Amino acid sequence: MASESVRLPFIAMERSLRSAGCHLPLLVIPYNNDLFELPKGSSWWETEDIFQWLKSHGARPVMRKYQCLTVSDFQFIDSDVIFLKNPEKELIPFNGFVTCCTHWHNPEQTYTKESKKYLKSSSTIWQSKIFNTGQFACGKALYTFDTLKERAESREFIETCLGDPFHEQPGINLLVANSGVTINNLTLPPINMESTWAGDYEKEYKCHWKNETIKPYLIHWAGGVATHTNYPINALFEEYLTKKEIGEWNEIKLRMEKERTKLSSTISSRALLFKKSLSAFKNTWMGKT
Repeated sequence: MASESVRLPFIAMERSLRSAGCHLPLLVIPYNNDLFELPKGSSWWETEDIFQWLKSHGARPVMRKYQCLTVSDFQFIDSDVIFLKNPEKELIPFNGFVTCCTHWHNPEQTYTKESKKYLKSSSTIWQSKIFNTGQFACGKALYTFDTLKERAESREFIETCLGDPFHEQPGINLLVANSGVTINNLTLPPINMESTWAGDYEKEYKCHWKNETIKPYLIHWAGGVATHTNYPINALFEEYLTKKEIGEWNEIKLRMEKERTKLSSTISSRALLFKKSLSAFKNTWMGKT
């Protein structure tokens, strides 16, 4: 999934994929109409019936990822990913649904109040089956458009799949769990692959990759790690950009940091104002003013 706002991360991802030896077609889900020129071997993937269906429910654009669940033999990744190995070869030994993230030890943001009830009822170790929806793969189609629509609009699913005001992660986890497909998380036994999330590598990273089996085949900068940190692992992303592109990227990071600082300052000011108002309210009703 991409738009002009993530063009540079997308470029780095595409170059890393080709550098790893994978030359399969790259289908790009448009986040919105703010498109850009794609490199050779890539094309925009628009499924109009799914897009219009989501729009009719006022669903967030990121939920367009649901269309992946209607096709087979795919690897989905967000734009803020770089490949260390060829996914085409790395995924050959596995059947069913494949992910390689460590959300199992931090499952927040993968469920809603409604979907958690379903997940808990399906397994006592449901946490081991949830995943980050910035990277996942599957060898078979889990739904058709009609069955996807029917399930997502059902009473138990609609709030999570179509009404979540934040993101698509709970919806995809719920839909995959409901499909009955076997979920293989490569960071769990028997593979025990090291983390694919850049945020887990605050200092040195290569020391954790003691052999090719446990070395991750991709690194994901979810959560703004690439823009809000200076971790050594960020160099793996930047090595796929030209000097000019790195300069552009640094300007983007600076702008985002200013926006984040401004937002943080606004929140702090409002919190202080609320605290003063609450104190005045208490004093009034306690007869001190």
